[in-house]
Amino acid sequence: MSRETNMTVGRPTKLILGLAVPLILTNVGQQLYTVADASIVGRGVGVEALAALGATDWLYWLVLWTVQAMTQGFSVLVSQTFGSNDKKGLRKAITMSVLLCAAVGILLTVVFVSSAGWLLHLLDTPENIYDGAHIYLTMMYAGTLITMAYNMAAAILRALGDGKSPLIAMFTAGCLNIVLDLLFVIRFGWGIPGAAAATLLAQLFAFAYCVIALRKIPAASVEKPDWQPDSSVIRRLCHLGLPLALQHFVIVISGIIMQAVINTCGFVFLAGFTATNKLHGLMDCSASAFGYAASTYTGQNWGANRLDRVRMGVRSTLVLALSFSALLAAGMILFGRHVVALFISADAANAAEALSVAYDYLVVMSTFLLSAYVLHTYRSALQGMGFTTAPMLSGLTEFAGRVGASLLLTRVIGERGLFYTDAAAWTFAAVFLAASYYIQLLIIRKKGLTYQNTKQ
Repeated sequence: MSRETNMTVGRPTKLILGLAVPLILTNVGQQLYTVADASIVGRGVGVEALAALGATDWLYWLVLWTVQAMTQGFSVLVSQTFGSNDKKGLRKAITMSVLLCAAVGILLTVVFVSSAGWLLHLLDTPENIYDGAHIYLTMMYAGTLITMAYNMAAAILRALGDGKSPLIAMFTAGCLNIVLDLLFVIRFGWGIPGAAAATLLAQLFAFAYCVIALRKIPAASVEKPDWQPDSSVIRRLCHLGLPLALQHFVIVISGIIMQAVINTCGFVFLAGFTATNKLHGLMDCSASAFGYAASTYTGQNWGANRLDRVRMGVRSTLVLALSFSALLAAGMILFGRHVVALFISADAANAAEALSVAYDYLVVMSTFLLSAYVLHTYRSALQGMGFTTAPMLSGLTEFAGRVGASLLLTRVIGERGLFYTDAAAWTFAAVFLAASYYIQLLIIRKKGLTYQNTKQ
């Protein structure tokens, strides 16, 4: 049975949904890593340990989101060459992506492992949680090559239309992570280091599974000559991947600034904020899943010059994404209080205050969730078409929204103004990207390019 999917034919809604659903489940599995760490550490070790993990969130995302964005950018060329049936170009896109990822992964590992302590001090991490945060962050930074390897392998599979293999890999790895968390943290008493070790071992398993899946796809079968460096392909990959990495780097810098503000609010507020931030990852991962699906679909059809299908696909993605976000937001508002309680032991000191912070933050985030789904849809559609400038600039709009809200609202309504930082960032970026997409369509029309008619 063929693993890859040709998205240049067939109903857009069915194709996008067929790729988005496995992606949602895959991303949920990936988020289980941090959720399991937070839940088991928070309930099994204590509120201070949970706060220590929370203090590393944005600092770790500085690497994770950069890696994810870069590999997604590289995979655009994979989907475009696959859509245009350029077999040689496809093999080159895969091999050069792997070489670039290896080089960047080594560089990131060296830079961030050596600067972990300095970054935590820069954010004024409270002394009572500094040691735990430093250990966890250093171990996670040391595993950057594992993170890079998994995300690149999964991105290539998705670019070829195979969303099932990353799903199986991540679901199995998620279960493995929970088992290892319980074993390392609770049974062996390793605490925070045990949580980091469990996460990295589970990710290594997911990477191995994706490699096995890639070897079964004929289109992804590469030979020794394909590994010969090709400067033109490398430049093209850098053009697609580096702006996206820079975009996410800027976004995370805004989050780090916000984290510095949060750290001044005390470890109880930080613990509650951390609990909801773990759910933020789960809520946002479905938005990014629809985005990845739109990117793959758009990339293949752009490569095949099926521009009419590009527009149809974006419309279908918006309808699906907005419907899903409304259901998810309603569920979180109705049942979120019980969900955040999974992260904080009811017997812990200050548990009631931390739970109140967590749920109030969750309600605000859920209310504005729609903006995040619009943002991901338009950003990924532009990326799939090969336009990287607007997505890169959208990082600056998120930066302005998040930093502006964290600095200004805290002065007006106090520390709870921090609940609105993501909402402001998402809304500003969504408006900018939607405008950029439709302006790009107008430019295409002005240049005299026409949309093919198709009934498929």
